[in-house]
Amino acid sequence: MPALQPARGTQDILPEAMRRHRAVIDTARAVAGRYGYEEMATPIFEFTDVFSRPIGEHTDIVAKEMYTFKDRGDEEITLRPEYTAGIVRAVISNGLTQNLPLRFFAAGPMFRYERPQKGRFRQFHQIDAELIGPATPEADVESIALGTDILAELGVLQDCVLELNTLGDTDSRQAYRTALVDYFAAHRDKLSEDSRRRLERNPLRILDSKDEGDIRINVGAPHFAEYLTDAAKEFFVKVRGGLDTLGIAYRLNPRLVRGLDYYCHTAFEFVTQSLGSQGTVLGGGRYDGLMKLMGGPDTAAIGWAAGVERLALLIAEPPLPPRPVALIPLGPAGEAKAVLVAHELRGAGFIVDLGYSGNMKRRLQRANKVRAAAAVILGDDELARGAAALRNLDTGEQIEVPLTQLKDRLAPFR
Repeated sequence: MPALQPARGTQDILPEAMRRHRAVIDTARAVAGRYGYEEMATPIFEFTDVFSRPIGEHTDIVAKEMYTFKDRGDEEITLRPEYTAGIVRAVISNGLTQNLPLRFFAAGPMFRYERPQKGRFRQFHQIDAELIGPATPEADVESIALGTDILAELGVLQDCVLELNTLGDTDSRQAYRTALVDYFAAHRDKLSEDSRRRLERNPLRILDSKDEGDIRINVGAPHFAEYLTDAAKEFFVKVRGGLDTLGIAYRLNPRLVRGLDYYCHTAFEFVTQSLGSQGTVLGGGRYDGLMKLMGGPDTAAIGWAAGVERLALLIAEPPLPPRPVALIPLGPAGEAKAVLVAHELRGAGFIVDLGYSGNMKRRLQRANKVRAAAAVILGDDELARGAAALRNLDTGEQIEVPLTQLKDRLAPFR
């Protein structure tokens, strides 16, 4: 029988990779905390309506990518493909709209049935930040600034470009949608099958198409800026002005869109070419219509999500964990005493590596393998004197230390 392997599109995150993941999440959590964002978590699975209602029955995510199934109670359940809808559901379910504004940070696994590639998995991880309540441009600036500071603290901001666009207000979007439908209808025969399907339901998504024929058609498509209302223009001017004040550089990208109707005003992405091809590492935007769409009160909001796997590929090697103390018992008396000594040292804050077999040579080899800074040797002769041998594994110096003084003499190795 062949050995079992992880399912396609999943991975075992072993300790070395886990250090990178933890560095991304811990850094993001710390920076978000300085902005007043509180950490929360939503269930890994939700009723399917939580995602299908806001994301749309005919989007690729719902139609092709969501892991949806019937549970034993015949309820239709979906593994979460993204955080925002679940967080908005949680705000509604828990009556939190009485406490606006709300700032939430979250981190955890997501699930989408996609073609696995570098930095993209079917089970992947995201960090997420949502600012719910404020309808002013200053909130958009804060959200982008938070993402900027996290990328800067991770040491990857210099490898990223912030792309920025406005999706306007409702009137702007309706006018633009009409113009897009008119334009693409004139090129219908040359559009890809997916884009012809989107033409009726979600024409803005055609602008995202990766089909080469669609890309050529998109070159001549009308620009959103031509259909912005004065109010939408003023909102975007204030967002750009706030970013300029903070010294946050950006590049306007009129093709940066969000196809769903509840998105409005600011859309942004931090993109990089450091992963072999241009890819988004952090992206988001304003979604003022989502809360109402999900059955809650009409509430403004803006947020973003970032891929942990992609960011983990970009960051510098995180520092190694603190070096342990190796406990080396020799003989039955040493074995018996080692369990108690290890427990006491761990209680005092030391990292202790205790092997359970092997002679002195093999145990020292293990101590070197785990990068131990010191070894505490518990032999019969030392124990008869109420002592242990303490060896500095960097210098080779070895001294005898009374067991009652062991914690104090180990202090330099903590």
